[in-house]
Formats: sequence, structure tokens, C-alpha cells
Amino acid sequence: MVEKMEISEALNQALFLQINAGAETSPVLISIAMFIAVALIYLIPLALLVAWLWLPAQRELAVKASLTCAIALGLGQVITLFWQHPRPFMIGLGHTWLAHAADASFPSDHGIVFASMALTLLLTRKLLPGLLLAVVGIAVAWSRIFLGVHFPFDMLGAVAVSLLAYVILRLLWSRKGTALMHALTAVHGWLMALPISKGWVRP
Repeated sequence: MVEKMEISEALNQALFLQINAGAETSPVLISIAMFIAVALIYLIPLALLVAWLWLPAQRELAVKASLTCAIALGLGQVITLFWQHPRPFMIGLGHTWLAHAADASFPSDHGIVFASMALTLLLTRKLLPGLLLAVVGIAVAWSRIFLGVHFPFDMLGAVAVSLLAYVILRLLWSRKGTALMHALTAVHGWLMALPISKGWVRP
């Protein structure tokens, strides 16, 4: 078991070094990677907000995706309690281009956010938006490895954790999903009564 872990870690580090930006990397490429690594995640809450306020038919999907993400992030925190896998810069590996706290790297929170959202879309047969989001997520995963704050296996772990979270969500949703949507819709109608009456958002 220990030997397999050592082989896995050696492969993880080797893949990281193949992707990580070196000292000779173009500053323009570094800047592009930084934008992808830091800014694109804000598309997720924006998309969820748009879906909830103006696309009533997509509200249930938005809630499912949000809950899958929340469950996955929770599972990720549990993993870090038992296994504090260091980031590359914490062991002096490669080059670091993005400032980051010296906390556990596995699984990637950024990876979880994109993977949980994309998997929810794909597994509910929303193929085109799911594939588009998966492509963006892959770009974000690449950028954070490229900039030296994550290992490749951190991203693969994020996908696995997100898949498990989706399975958990499906089990919970079959029991409480309808009641939850009714409650959320009622709260929305109360909080947004004025904007709804003005036609600014959908009821």
C-alpha cells in the first residue's frame, strides 16, 4: 500500500512538473493563466443568480447544482481533516506564480466548484452547457497547476468528490427536493415581492 502511494505521488509530481510554468515562461501567458485561475470562478455565482431570478424553469437545476457543490466542498473539508496533502510550493517543487495560503491541496476547491456544477448539468442531460462549463473548469484546473498552487491529482480528486456529492444529492433530493423547492419559491416570492411586481425579476 505504501509503495503504491509512493508511485502515485511520484506520478503526481512528474505530471505537475510537465504542466507547471518555468522561469522562462512568457509574462503574457502567466497573466492569462492568472486571470483564468482567479476570475472565472465568479461566473458560477453569476450564472446561478441569473438562473434563479430570470429563468424559473432552471431554478430546480440551479438549486441541485448549488447543493451538489456545497456537499462536495463539505466532503473536501472532511478529507483535509484526515489528510493534509501539501501544495507544490510547500515542498519546494516547481515554480509558484500565484500567492496562496499554505493549506492542504487535495482536493481542489476551485476544481470542486466547476466539477460539481458541470457534472450536475451533464448528469441531468443539459449537455451543451455542461460541456461548456467542463471546458472552462478544465482551463481553470490547468491554470492553477500551471501557476504552481495545485497538483494534477488535486483536480482529479475534485471530480471524484463532486461525483460522490451528486450521488448523495440525488438520494436526498428524492425525499426532500419538492418540499425544498416549494419553500425556496415561497421565500423568493416574499423577499422579491416589490421587484416581482415591477417586472424586474420573475415570480
